[in-house]
Amino acid sequence: MVTALWARMQARDWSGVAALLAPDAVVDWPVSAERLPDRDAYVAVNAAYPEGWTVHEPRVIAQGSTVVSEVRVDHEEVGTHVAVSFWTVENGLITSGREYWTMPGSDPSPPWRAPHVRPL
Repeated sequence: MVTALWARMQARDWSGVAALLAPDAVVDWPVSAERLPDRDAYVAVNAAYPEGWTVHEPRVIAQGSTVVSEVRVDHEEVGTHVAVSFWTVENGLITSGREYWTMPGSDPSPPWRAPHVRPL
């Protein structure tokens, strides 16, 4: 279900994305403190995002009704974003999501950690 979501996002198949979501599916984006209150809002926001982006093969792990995905999205002008998303799938539909979107390197490592870490 979640693998299909990302494939349909890449294909810009917005009716196909909508078909995977329950009408009252709520998706939260904690990093930007936003809530997409239903399927229509989620589809509309994603469809309105400026073109030039490519979704790369997501890593998906499922356990019961919880599905976690990690995906990289490259944009020609904006750069690279990574999202880790927690989805709930019930009765064949995505009923909720919590997506953490960020740009690699946007949260620099503080100097005190330098002796313990290596750059990616």
